[in-house]
Amino acid sequence: MPEAVGSSGKSPVEIFKTSLANNVSTGIAAIKGLMQVLEVANAKTLQELVALLKAETEKFKQVDNCSVITVTSASELFLRFITLAHTQLETQVFEDCLKLMLDRGAEFLQKLESMRGKVAEYFGPHVTDGGKILVHGESKVVLEALLHAAKSGKEFEVYLTTSGWKLKKQLDAANIVANRIEDMAIGYVMNKMDCVVLGAEGVCESGGIINQIGTLPIAIVAKQFNKPVYTLVESFKFVRFYPLQQDDLPEQYLERTGGQEQSEAGACADLHSRVDYTPPAHITLLFTDLGILTPSAVSDELIKIYL
Repeated sequence: MPEAVGSSGKSPVEIFKTSLANNVSTGIAAIKGLMQVLEVANAKTLQELVALLKAETEKFKQVDNCSVITVTSASELFLRFITLAHTQLETQVFEDCLKLMLDRGAEFLQKLESMRGKVAEYFGPHVTDGGKILVHGESKVVLEALLHAAKSGKEFEVYLTTSGWKLKKQLDAANIVANRIEDMAIGYVMNKMDCVVLGAEGVCESGGIINQIGTLPIAIVAKQFNKPVYTLVESFKFVRFYPLQQDDLPEQYLERTGGQEQSEAGACADLHSRVDYTPPAHITLLFTDLGILTPSAVSDELIKIYL
């Protein structure tokens, strides 16, 4: 069955892919795709519409190089937000319900787009002049926070692990001293750092984070050297998930490096995860749009979000 397209001429999945290609964060890209579902939906009941939204979310998760947990958390919050006024939705004709949900969806999207700036404002005062910051990954919220700190007049150095080397060009353009280091050099440079700054693909109920592979060993080394580990993350990445160990991460995070043809031929293909789980004991603070949180405060915030 062909996917419905709206006035843009694109299906929800195409909008999702285009947004990712334009460097839009995964969560916001997912919401833009779901907004398209609302615009073109031919559902006759709220239940049918919810089923359509959930089905499209599953399609987003199949897109290459997207964060499954970010899609999951953002989509769940979007669905909750647009149906919060469920008593009002149940008493109106469905066309009016759709319009109300579109309005609430646009409000939710606007709210998400402002989150990154709030995180940057909360983090700014914690950047010290002359400080040295170790960054792992290429988190957009971390980049914006560093650029915001530089604009406020702070001078500092950034050390980028291999996964974050792509950020160097943007940091250089902002006159921020950026040094690239090999992942194996973490133990050598850690004692010189003032703090470690991470993004997150998801924040779990425990206060631990799911992030790009290599986050856990960096956090362990930082704790050994008594260096604070800060996570910068938007609250739409808070997810109702409580892993106890690495094996609890869903299979959706596993990538088959051998390729489909090799797998079909019966060859043994290596499996690896693109993310790892860092327990709350290794996280000092989380800087979010809701404020500065300790890991133990995350569960309380999740209750408020889903209440």
